[in-house]
Amino acid sequence: MNRQQRIKFYQTGTFTVGNRLLGDEDRTVQSRMERTNSLNSGHRACQGCGEALGARYAVDAAMRAAQNRLIAVNATGCLEVFSTPYPESSWRIPWLHSLFGNAPAVATGVAAAFRAKGRTEMKVIAQGGDGGTVDIGFGCLSGMFERNDDVLYICYDNEGYMNTGVQRSGSTPPAARTMTTPAVGEHPGQPFGAGKNVPRIAMAHGIPYVATASVSNLRDLEAKVTKAMGLSGSRYIHIHVPCPLGWVHDPALTIKVARLAVESGLFPLIEAEYGRITGRTMIRRKIPVERYLELQGRFKHLFLDPRHRETIAAIQAIADAHLTEYGLLEKENSRGT
Repeated sequence: MNRQQRIKFYQTGTFTVGNRLLGDEDRTVQSRMERTNSLNSGHRACQGCGEALGARYAVDAAMRAAQNRLIAVNATGCLEVFSTPYPESSWRIPWLHSLFGNAPAVATGVAAAFRAKGRTEMKVIAQGGDGGTVDIGFGCLSGMFERNDDVLYICYDNEGYMNTGVQRSGSTPPAARTMTTPAVGEHPGQPFGAGKNVPRIAMAHGIPYVATASVSNLRDLEAKVTKAMGLSGSRYIHIHVPCPLGWVHDPALTIKVARLAVESGLFPLIEAEYGRITGRTMIRRKIPVERYLELQGRFKHLFLDPRHRETIAAIQAIADAHLTEYGLLEKENSRGT
């Protein structure tokens, strides 16, 4: 299994990865003078927006890997709305706005046009939130995977329709409060068993590359985008991006919230090629899911009534299943070797 060497605190004196104590090969794209700032300042994202951070790192990494020969297609959603309020734009790359549900199809058409013109050096990415990916654009995305079109699709998953008022989506987690899954009744919030796991569905299509990433590990995010850009055919990266507005957490805690999702096992970081798991980010010490849930107002109702301890236990069971399924705990793996 592929395992990326982590940057240790003592190497930098900080949790950032741009420090001068590190060699060039260990620094992020953002720490380099040649970064493109593809998503530039002036956009209107909320304070602490995980999606703005994820997009900046992902697209700059894609630009570097493509030697700046890149065009992006963007579905309707938060990223499109806060970055391009007409007649302004924060994008410094060729950028197209598609409808909510057809970004994969539009990107496929762009890639086909370049291929017809013999412009093989041009690369295409498509971007969307979980609403435009997991729900509305799901059919187009599956079609792109089935045809193995030469596009990298990036989903920025903030687990709801945040742009239109915080409604549930197909990636809203169990028990989460949204405007369409209110915290009322015997089983408040999003029902268990709803939604879909798009990274696993993408793997089932047998496409060249599938990965999950998080804004809590930006070095890993950049590495996965860079790897995907070096491949041909359909590639899919699913990035976990906390939303202070919809998740009701302190904007200063976006990275911490994202990190707890990973370290609890609720959002495993994996890689897969042609349907087979090829890489994972290991967890040194399992964090109880309560540590993650208690920071977010969308789960506040679970801590107000002792009856909901069973619900928290059920969420813990989901995290534990991920840890077992992907073999994410370092200590357990070392015992077995």
